[in-house]
Amino acid sequence: MGIVEEAHNVKILGTGEQVLVLAHGFGTDQSVWKHLVPHLLDEFKVILYDNMGAGTTNPDYFDFSRYSSLEGYAYDLLAILEELQIESCILVGHSVSGMIGAIASISRPDLFSKIVMLSASPRYLNDVDYYGGFEQEDLNQLFEAMQSNYKAWCAGFAPLAVGGDMDSVAVQEFSRTLFNMRPDIALSVAQNIFQSDMRQILRLVTVPCHVLQSGKDLAVPVVVSEYLHQHLGGESIVEVMSSDGHLPQLSSPDIVIPVLLRHIRYDIVV
Repeated sequence: MGIVEEAHNVKILGTGEQVLVLAHGFGTDQSVWKHLVPHLLDEFKVILYDNMGAGTTNPDYFDFSRYSSLEGYAYDLLAILEELQIESCILVGHSVSGMIGAIASISRPDLFSKIVMLSASPRYLNDVDYYGGFEQEDLNQLFEAMQSNYKAWCAGFAPLAVGGDMDSVAVQEFSRTLFNMRPDIALSVAQNIFQSDMRQILRLVTVPCHVLQSGKDLAVPVVVSEYLHQHLGGESIVEVMSSDGHLPQLSSPDIVIPVLLRHIRYDIVV
């Protein structure tokens, strides 16, 4: 196993010809795909990995400068594909990994046959003629809460993000992976993601994109999926699902897994 593979806990499963890469979002790790993976193994070669900063990665490897922008994560994704000698893949990117995949595809469109974006957003802050869902004051309060008592913040944020009560398995699972992150790293990652603005790069994304979105999501309003559809440079398609929350593959697998499989298997017909 190469250095990059080891650092990101890369796992390769399945026997198919087509390579499928699963990339997770903030506060989770590759375990967020546990309901999806069993459906893929006969058909695809599945690559799972953890973004640097996830609780499952070595915090000593987290470079605060490198990961002060999403480009650092995009370089990691490209390094993993290079080390594994992957020539082409389908990327399923959850939340911030949808944008990380978009950035990576701009420099190496040949590596991605398509990107399936789940709960992705190019900007979380509201702006003139743009509704991202948050005001700066909302984010300032979120960051302050993370700094003052990270454990308490995790307990409060998890049910809001997942869209369930504290007793639900999905909320407990997200609470666990969120709390596994080192608090200073979690704050840095959250600041990077929530303050990012990827709107200007969308037109440079030429690979086909499938934009999937929960009907109700604290972090990403439904209008954001339509914004992505209108501004991505290549072909794109949108589907709003009848799921709630920002981690629907964890909280509503019965609804979301069939939709994901359909979009993974089928290409956009122009």
